[in-house]
Amino acid sequence: MAERISAASLKPLLTDGAEIAFLDIREHGQYGEGHPFFSIPIPYSRLESLAARLLPCKSVRMVLMDDGDGVSERAAQRLQYIGYRNVAILDGGVAAWAAAGYNLFKGVNVPSKTFGEMLEHQEDTPRLTATELHSLMARDETVVVLDGRSPAEFEKMSLPGAGCCPNAELGYRLRTLVPDESTTVVINCAGRTRSILGAEGLRLLNVRNPVYALENGTQGWRLAGFQLEHGALPKQLPAPGPAMLEGLADLATTIIDSRGLKLLSPETVAGWLEEPGRTTYLLDVRTEQEFASSHWPGARHAPGGQLVQATDQYVAVRNARIVLSDDIRLRAATTAVWLKEMGHDVYLLDTDARIGGVHDGIADENGKQPSANAQEFKECAAGVAMILDASRGMEFRTAHVEGACWVTRARVDKLDIEPDEAVLVTGRDKTLIDGVRVDLEAMGFEQVRSCAGSPEIWADAGFKLVSTEEVPAEPDCIDYLFFVHDRHDGNMDAARRYLEWETGLLDQLDAQEKSVLNPGATSKSRVNEANA
Repeated sequence: MAERISAASLKPLLTDGAEIAFLDIREHGQYGEGHPFFSIPIPYSRLESLAARLLPCKSVRMVLMDDGDGVSERAAQRLQYIGYRNVAILDGGVAAWAAAGYNLFKGVNVPSKTFGEMLEHQEDTPRLTATELHSLMARDETVVVLDGRSPAEFEKMSLPGAGCCPNAELGYRLRTLVPDESTTVVINCAGRTRSILGAEGLRLLNVRNPVYALENGTQGWRLAGFQLEHGALPKQLPAPGPAMLEGLADLATTIIDSRGLKLLSPETVAGWLEEPGRTTYLLDVRTEQEFASSHWPGARHAPGGQLVQATDQYVAVRNARIVLSDDIRLRAATTAVWLKEMGHDVYLLDTDARIGGVHDGIADENGKQPSANAQEFKECAAGVAMILDASRGMEFRTAHVEGACWVTRARVDKLDIEPDEAVLVTGRDKTLIDGVRVDLEAMGFEQVRSCAGSPEIWADAGFKLVSTEEVPAEPDCIDYLFFVHDRHDGNMDAARRYLEWETGLLDQLDAQEKSVLNPGATSKSRVNEANA
């Protein structure tokens, strides 16, 4: 049985220098409505798959936080069953954290976004408003706008004429995209963080181009009355040639030396990955295509721009060792600078990932795996008393089998069914299905079938599909974050509230939370060393 710990006892442990994973096991919507600054989202519905990816050390100290609903006990039992040996539970859950006087933060990726705000204040990042950029583009057709988000985000919405170049790729590929050093370059994202980090990343490399961040990103563009493009396909990023790579490798060495970054041999990293009492993450920061082509054994893919933007989706253990891998070390070095200034223990793998070979990676925990065919689903559904649909709540609203009951793993114990009944668990995502099935079987259900599917498969199997605008009801739809969810879909009030939230993050921090974020610390530390 997992021990319990009070909020007051847990708070100082979060920055005591030892490894700790403070896991918020509530669902995505609950987490986004308010969570502790240092907590990591690992929803119970995806517990085992996320643990395999984010918690590689089975002895790591971890504390689970729920909604005061007993889910932590179930999660602790599952984690202990699969081998984790140091699991505790926050007594009283999230309500106890708030009752102790500690802040809860809305939104997601809060530490990364807070760091971006601090960095802008520290460096006084050059920026343009949407109106200023619109006027500049009308006067100067040579202006280049580069979107520092992921290709999928770019495709959803983008500025007219912008190109897609994720943040970690900016310094690596700038001269292939912008040959003229006099050309003005503007970096944008959907809001603020990646605009700031992208612009500061180029300034870090001392590029000669005038570089600006677009203030408030695509949301600021829409608030200024300008239109966005939707569905624009990102162009393939051009690769630097041999001569350019040589210069970029020299630049990487300069950054590594000037910022005090540490290089590790492959042998050292291999030993770290096998060390039973410590957590080491080996992350390849290149593009998905490069990673798929070849990567170092044991590495996971974590594109550098996204790793900095959403660190809590790749690293769950505070004070773990993070080793970054790429080809010529430039993308790893620029990513490492930001992670180090965010308080992480970061190193660079001193070898070229291109010679690492092709290896199996851990499957995407959100991977949708539909059933093989409609006939298989039809056979599974024959004779069952109830069909349970474990799809995401908003997906269930859109389309589900008539008569099916929506279920989320966190509340599977609230279902009004008897253990002797035969049930079929379906849905669009095998991970969610598996979690529900595990818990049903733990509750004593002996006739549990499961079969992933989709609206197309269900219809082809002869089942009538229906949609329900209010089922699950908003309070029950705990896996969906309603907080300014439609800020990218034309709701200008939601966009304003989001930007106010983001710029207001700094005012919510306490002294402990501020202490781990130190923009500019790597450059200051090297100056201090030089003057010592």
